[in-house]
Amino acid sequence: MKTLIYENRLSSPEDIKDFVLEGSAVITFPEGRMRMQNALDPKEGQKSNFVLWCKEDFPKNIEVVWDFWPIQEPGLCILFLAAKGKGGEDIFAPHLLPRTGEYDQYHHGDINAFHISYFRRKWEEERAFHTCNLRKSYGFYMVAQGADPIPSVEDARPPYHLSLRKYEGEIVFTINSLEILRWKDDGATYGPFLEDGKIGFRQMAPLVAEYANLKVYAL
Repeated sequence: MKTLIYENRLSSPEDIKDFVLEGSAVITFPEGRMRMQNALDPKEGQKSNFVLWCKEDFPKNIEVVWDFWPIQEPGLCILFLAAKGKGGEDIFAPHLLPRTGEYDQYHHGDINAFHISYFRRKWEEERAFHTCNLRKSYGFYMVAQGADPIPSVEDARPPYHLSLRKYEGEIVFTINSLEILRWKDDGATYGPFLEDGKIGFRQMAPLVAEYANLKVYAL
């Protein structure tokens, strides 16, 4: 049984007024859904990437669902899950080091989180062989990988319905109800269990993508 505990259409600036942006991004709503793209030149490397956090705290057993539209390649998308400070504090605790969208700040910084990377079209090897990767941090551990069924932008027929489910240490990621990967954490090999925390969207420049109908269910 699952219970809806958070819902956000991501359809207007009002819907994300309480979200927190780390890094620089251009966020618009031209089609009544959230469109994100980099504000800095991709030549700046990691500095041109960004993360947009929902400030809500979610319990340990949840399912996060959202709709996704790839608009322009190349680039890469990530959803962070169960994000908290390494000491168990809120990720926005003032004593934690500031984060500006550069990836190492999220996997070897002051926070722990799961991160599922999908629509990985940044590097040549990613464009040649499409996968979705699940990592656990602190530590940047690759814990599971699955094939990505979303085609390149020119052949895409969005929206794609994505779901990331975390229940009693098991993570399941699906796209359009197709299971992409499943992994069971033992709470030891890659560090202790990650329980409650925040979710956040990350993009790598110069990707342009849209998001809508964010929902979180308690399981």
